[in-house]
Amino acid sequence: MFNKKKNNDKDENIVNPENTSENPVENAEQTDATVNETAEAPELSAEEKLQAEVQQLNDKYLRLYAEFDNYKRRTQKERVELLQTAGKDVIVSLLPVLDDFDRALKAMETAADVAPVKEGILLVSTKLKNTLAQKGLKDVSSINEPFNTDFHEAITNIPAPTEDLKGKVIDEVEKGYTLNDNVIRFAKVVVGA
Repeated sequence: MFNKKKNNDKDENIVNPENTSENPVENAEQTDATVNETAEAPELSAEEKLQAEVQQLNDKYLRLYAEFDNYKRRTQKERVELLQTAGKDVIVSLLPVLDDFDRALKAMETAADVAPVKEGILLVSTKLKNTLAQKGLKDVSSINEPFNTDFHEAITNIPAPTEDLKGKVIDEVEKGYTLNDNVIRFAKVVVGA
């Protein structure tokens, strides 16, 4: 049994003389051609890899450029929409006050007594101030306060009636306002000198 296996192994290791070429020069040329083909193949594949990488980076660049362009267009459109509707919520909140003013004007036409009209106007004024305060509007206190250029605009200086009023606001011509702690209108004041 062992002998048969050894014989089979010997038969497998025998080289078929028909497969080998008789001319060693032909074998060398074939080997050189094979080596040249394999040597050129990595160079081509390296070039192909670089071309593929360039193409991939180019595609990535174009996609990013298109995405950024879309982002710019979208933000510009949103900005225009925001500017068009920026005051919408303030206007909507002021509409009831406007309705109250219309009712007050209608009531003033037929009113014989001034007291109820005055009371109605005070109610409308209070409602307007409360609505604006809810939106972040605050008035700047000025009278008897030290003159502050961050909140006040001096219209004129007059002699101070008392010594302690020098450099302080004596009169307020136009009220100043802040919106969310940012001055939106300076108070126009008269300062004691």
